[in-house]
Amino acid sequence: MVVFKNRGFKLLAGLLLLVLLNLASQYIYTRFDFTKEKRYTLNPKTEAILREAQQEINVTVFLDGDLPAAFKRLKLATSDLLNDYKALANVKINVVFSDPISGLPLNEQDTVIRRLYSVGVEPTTLNIKNDNGFAQKTIFPMAVVSCEGRQLPVKLLQNMDAAGSYEDNINSSIQNLEYTFTSAIKKVVTGENPRIGFTEGNGELSDLQLSDALKSLSTTYEAGRVDLKVIDKAGLDRLKILFITKPQQPFTEAEKYKLDYFVMKGGSLVWSIDQVSADLDSLRGKTEQLAFNKALNLDDMLFIYGARINYNLVADANCAEIPLAMGDGNQNQIQMAPWLYYPILLPDTSSALVKNIDGVRAEFVSTIDTIGVKGISKTTILSTSPYNKLHSTPKLLSLQMVAEQPDPRDYASTAKPVGVLMEGNFPSVFYNRALPEGITSSYGNFQRSKTTRMIVIGDGDIFKNQVSATDNSVFPLGFDRFTQQNFGNKALLLNIADYLSSEDNLIALRNKDVKVRLLDKTRLRTEKLTWQIMNVLLPIGLLILFGIFQHYYRKYKYTR
Repeated sequence: MVVFKNRGFKLLAGLLLLVLLNLASQYIYTRFDFTKEKRYTLNPKTEAILREAQQEINVTVFLDGDLPAAFKRLKLATSDLLNDYKALANVKINVVFSDPISGLPLNEQDTVIRRLYSVGVEPTTLNIKNDNGFAQKTIFPMAVVSCEGRQLPVKLLQNMDAAGSYEDNINSSIQNLEYTFTSAIKKVVTGENPRIGFTEGNGELSDLQLSDALKSLSTTYEAGRVDLKVIDKAGLDRLKILFITKPQQPFTEAEKYKLDYFVMKGGSLVWSIDQVSADLDSLRGKTEQLAFNKALNLDDMLFIYGARINYNLVADANCAEIPLAMGDGNQNQIQMAPWLYYPILLPDTSSALVKNIDGVRAEFVSTIDTIGVKGISKTTILSTSPYNKLHSTPKLLSLQMVAEQPDPRDYASTAKPVGVLMEGNFPSVFYNRALPEGITSSYGNFQRSKTTRMIVIGDGDIFKNQVSATDNSVFPLGFDRFTQQNFGNKALLLNIADYLSSEDNLIALRNKDVKVRLLDKTRLRTEKLTWQIMNVLLPIGLLILFGIFQHYYRKYKYTR
């Protein structure tokens, strides 16, 4: 009887302890992260933003329903992250998972898809293998974050169509989840909507060529064109970032004065410059074309800031392909051939600015040198492959070069920088100088700028989307319509915008590496039966052994 009472007391005490622990868990949150890469530990920047929030936040995640295994893993990672956000935030965060087209007839599905697309929620179509072959399924790897009437679409799936395995793309998406959600929450909570301008008036890329860049930025920023001949001091004060993309005509001193003032007040400049005039379309139908140096009147300005775009052309064995008509007479066929002057630029993975993005497609690239300027730090963000060759300009170009087999010995070299990030307090180009013609009143006499950032890229086409020659339809930035391949150009653009516009430097959240420890598929095939037997029979065998042991132990104990 005493033994029974002791057992009953222990059982009651254990149940009471479990109840107390469950009650305490509602008020006390903690997590012990034993993963090597600390995948479940939030960055201090995320924690600070969550604790500063004052209004209720709503998050709707459309990744739900019957999903393939990889997308279930993405959904689970999203759910885990948002649970951490809910626990740390000082305000209520409402999280809802839903499949917006589940159970709807096809005509209603189309209506819902169009409505979601209008607010930035884009579907993805997957080919799923089943017993009857393959079936198509539409899913929405997207979320919407809203606060006080402001809402922002969030893309959960990164680089789905880019080079790399399916698992690599999902892994990259999981790595970027914290950055993606934290950045979105900060924007909807603060209501910040930085203005980004693309210059025009000097032969820069057209609206059509920048269409996807402007559209992509417009989801989270105010993006538009800026004419330096017209804009005044007040207009420059409202801008956060200014892109200069492939100008063809020289800049006047008045335009350079406005650019210099923009830097002095703390604005961020992105120089995407072609120093050499070369165009593939101009080569078609011609035997040769002379690639010659441009006169943009920007060299002195860049030199003072700490960079020089060289007058040369990079030929790189790691390059994109172009379509060419092969054959003779009426037997011409379009074939893809590598074009050495369209290098695939490699991101420097040590820089948070370009971490986890794919190779960037470029056209007729020039290298960049940096000049020592006090107070300016410089980081290479884009470079060629180690298999490159530099050509001085002017240089004759011909499509016949495609047929030439490059000698590997001529291309064995070192990677060359073609994209540089500069940060610090830049010296003024116009300090103690007379006002240039066209400027009626001084914008201020600055010796050095506020702390700011600047990016210099030796290619003017890096933010240009391709355009259909038949109907002027626009292809996504970074998508090559000829090879059907996606490159990292759009990711680079969005990273640059986030990095240059955010004083919190949230892009540092991209440094998190989540290792996916997958099963060995070879061993899985060869040892499948062994592990099945072990998983089915071993637990049953252990239970039988435990029962036999308990029987003889009790018999031994109570028959003594």
